[in-house]
Amino acid sequence: MHRWIIALAAAVALAASVPVMAQSTTDDEGGVTVRRPSLMRNLVPAARIERAALQQYAQLRAQAKRGNTLLGDDDPLVKRVQRIAQDLLPHTRKWNPRAKEWRWEVAVVRTPAINALCMPGGKIAVFTGIVDALKITDDELAMVLGHEMAHALREHARARAAKVTLTNVGALAVGLVIGGNVGELARQGGGLLALKFNRDDERDADLIGMEIAARAGYDPEAGITLWQKMAQMVRGSPPPWLSTHPSDEDRLRRIRAALKDVAGLYQKGKARRQAAEQAKAQPPPSQEQAGGAPAVPAEKQ
Repeated sequence: MHRWIIALAAAVALAASVPVMAQSTTDDEGGVTVRRPSLMRNLVPAARIERAALQQYAQLRAQAKRGNTLLGDDDPLVKRVQRIAQDLLPHTRKWNPRAKEWRWEVAVVRTPAINALCMPGGKIAVFTGIVDALKITDDELAMVLGHEMAHALREHARARAAKVTLTNVGALAVGLVIGGNVGELARQGGGLLALKFNRDDERDADLIGMEIAARAGYDPEAGITLWQKMAQMVRGSPPPWLSTHPSDEDRLRRIRAALKDVAGLYQKGKARRQAAEQAKAQPPPSQEQAGGAPAVPAEKQ
């Protein structure tokens, strides 16, 4: 047992000591450069934290339903959020191969809270406050969804859970905890929303989210207008979750600097999205246009 604990402690030390290098994610079309995912996250199994997220997401939906604040699938805002999320989904897999296995879901909750989230495993919640207070455009909403998706794709909650677990139980006790129940915090659905990302996580989510949205044909300039609106809205009384975000100046500077990296992606994505929308808007061809004989009732025998 002691030998096993020493080996685990060495692994923890190695994960903590390896420098987080920048990861270039460019391809022939372009792309942003962000940090590599934290090795610390590997101390908590991905499947386990995704199960915990599913549990908490179900609780969030159930609570909203009991309070009559969960919008139905036929609500125009729900359809709007679902449409934009569907546009973004094809561009998530380059950031996390597991994303293709996730069962993505969207919930919209009526509340004045100015917030949105995407939990591990692709469980998205949007609060109506962020839509109403910011008078949010589709491009800006795509930036919000892309940002939140990026947190899930880069497994920021998983890395935070690992670090919090290590801090709470201590390096030696971790061996005993993991020997029985790996990452107790990660298994408790109630713990995930309490985990706070750091400023580096937020910076990466800004850029990754902007790239995902740009590839889907949404204007990356909306990343600037979104955070300008947010800064104006919360001036003097910022919500607690903003305390771990970059300063407005730092955030806007980084977004502006990255616009050139996604400009080509946006133009190609915009053309694809417009072509798809035009194809949907066109009526189906008649049988004569398709080269077939017109449909006629069969004669009675």
